[in-house]
Amino acid sequence: MVKVLLVLYDGREHAQQVPELLGTTENELGIRKWLEDQGHTLVTTSDKEGENSKFDQELVDAEIIITTPFHPGYLTADRLAKAKKLKLAVTAGIGSDHVDLNAANKTNGGVTVAEVTGSNVVSVAEHVVMTILCLVRNFVPAHEQIERGDWDVAESAKEEYDLENKVVGTVGVGRIGERVLRRLKPFDCKELLYFDYQPLKPEVEKEIGCRRVQNLQEMLAQCDVVTINCPLHEGTKGLFGKELISKMKKGSWLVNTARGAIVVKEDVAEALKSGHLRGYGGDVWYPQPAPKDHPLRYAKNPFGGGNAMVPHMSGTSIDAQKRYASGVKSIIETYLSGKDNYKPEDLIVHKGDYATKAYGQRAKA
Repeated sequence: MVKVLLVLYDGREHAQQVPELLGTTENELGIRKWLEDQGHTLVTTSDKEGENSKFDQELVDAEIIITTPFHPGYLTADRLAKAKKLKLAVTAGIGSDHVDLNAANKTNGGVTVAEVTGSNVVSVAEHVVMTILCLVRNFVPAHEQIERGDWDVAESAKEEYDLENKVVGTVGVGRIGERVLRRLKPFDCKELLYFDYQPLKPEVEKEIGCRRVQNLQEMLAQCDVVTINCPLHEGTKGLFGKELISKMKKGSWLVNTARGAIVVKEDVAEALKSGHLRGYGGDVWYPQPAPKDHPLRYAKNPFGGGNAMVPHMSGTSIDAQKRYASGVKSIIETYLSGKDNYKPEDLIVHKGDYATKAYGQRAKA
């Protein structure tokens, strides 16, 4: 029989109120009864920090580990070395950068790393568009004014703009980036730009009305709004630091729903305070959960606004949770069947190698 270790976030009273909060330790992706009816063991925890964490104690004999980008249990090389029975690491969602993929390839003859591809791309794309609008329309400071009992239209309107006739660019035009551009088309932006190593098909570019810019700095210099929708790997870690941010258009907005480590948090905070960035928003942090002294919790522009940060929630809407819970069950079913007929798009590493050329290039960059 198989031992499954599940690392999720605590839902507390919220999980009791809403059973559809499947990504919580209380509701366990809805898989406990299904696994136990087959004689398997499920251990669930949110305790993942430190050598004596429940995660570290239980991973030593776990055959399957499930974790999530929203409250990641980091599978480092050291942890993988302790996981003597591990065969499958599943991400409940999208983004497996919390797993040391090179080490996974070498552990126990090769640990399969899989994620539920496509499960929350719509959810994240919607969140990106919402965040752009919140920043451009100066929504958060205006709402906070109302909560304070104040009424000062000028205070809110001085930082409020229209999205129409603005230049918006995405760094990365994969499943999420493309959907962001599609959703922005009706806003009649001046231009929709993208930077990616791989271009969209010409007919897709024409349909969306977007244009590829092959030089990142060149694209940033043109954009009023930049949204980050690329994976985290060695080539993108710390990409948006002081130097690259300085190439952005003064007074532009930056949105990040990809990964917190793609930006240098101190440099983003400084660019906000100086006014070089008019606003920063998104839901990803480094580290996660964000400590109380994380600079991007509090950084604002000189006029007291421009911060639209929230907890890592864009890809874990109720609808997304249903999709990635179902996908996790499907991946585990495949493993337990022994048939090795995983969906190719769900595999990150498999049989001791990268399942796709792109992931191998990123990891080795």
